[in-house]
Amino acid sequence: MNQWSKLIKGSATVIADGAMGTMLQQAGLPAGTVPILWNVEQPLRVRAIQRAYLEAGARIMLTNTFNGSRYCLVKYRLQSRLDDLNRAGAAILKEEIQTFIDESKTDPGAIVIAGDIGPTGEILAPLGTLSYEDAVRAFAEQARALISGGADVIWIETMADLEEMRAAVEGTRQAAMDIPIIATMTFDTRGRTMMGVKPENAAQTLTGWGVAAFGGNCGNGPDELLAVIKKMQAAHPGGVLVAKSNAGMPEIVSGATVYRATPEMMAGSAVQLRDAGARIIGGCCGTTPAHIAAMAKAVK
Repeated sequence: MNQWSKLIKGSATVIADGAMGTMLQQAGLPAGTVPILWNVEQPLRVRAIQRAYLEAGARIMLTNTFNGSRYCLVKYRLQSRLDDLNRAGAAILKEEIQTFIDESKTDPGAIVIAGDIGPTGEILAPLGTLSYEDAVRAFAEQARALISGGADVIWIETMADLEEMRAAVEGTRQAAMDIPIIATMTFDTRGRTMMGVKPENAAQTLTGWGVAAFGGNCGNGPDELLAVIKKMQAAHPGGVLVAKSNAGMPEIVSGATVYRATPEMMAGSAVQLRDAGARIIGGCCGTTPAHIAAMAKAVK
């Protein structure tokens, strides 16, 4: 039984971590710096955020590698460092989890390392210029680096296009055929993704591809995601559903992005999401360890 199977079979509701990008900004990440670079330049700051999520109750932890594909890194002239940046992202998380386990006497089978893969930032042909084959190669390249660094599962997130999601799933399976895949899309355009995908269609398609869990992340807040989970649950009642919303709709205040949902508000939403069928619940942009701690307490 792999790490994922141990966790999902042993828990009715599993808490995932919260935001990394907005937490890194609070920790001093300079504007214009790609977050993945801190895996090698500021690993202790990344690990401090991860430790805070572990102490808050998160048991699925995402690596700091959201922007780690070749097509994202080329914008920062870092494509030649793809392997070591992604590998380091998984390795430092693995080290922090082991330290946490040793100090807290937590069951080693209770925490999963999820290698985080986000969109390429490109649009696939024929609407865009990125070929499906090149996308598959890019995702396979990133997945191999994450797995070599110690990822137990691959978490593909914030997707809007099912074709790009298919490329990410195929690329991951080229890297490791049997590794569990968690797949989430962002439904922030009147209940659909930016590319028009409906939650029920996503559920049916992702189930057909054999992913281990699927759902939604990011978006405009937990209320929006609750509707998504309800539709996915109706479309595929037996699926392991994932809910990882932003802390409300982002607002710009004095040039800064602000998220209004408090830990108490997110805790109440976590209970609603659980009752609607979500088994994996965490947070996305704007959420903090305080949000995750309140959510973990609420669903228990």
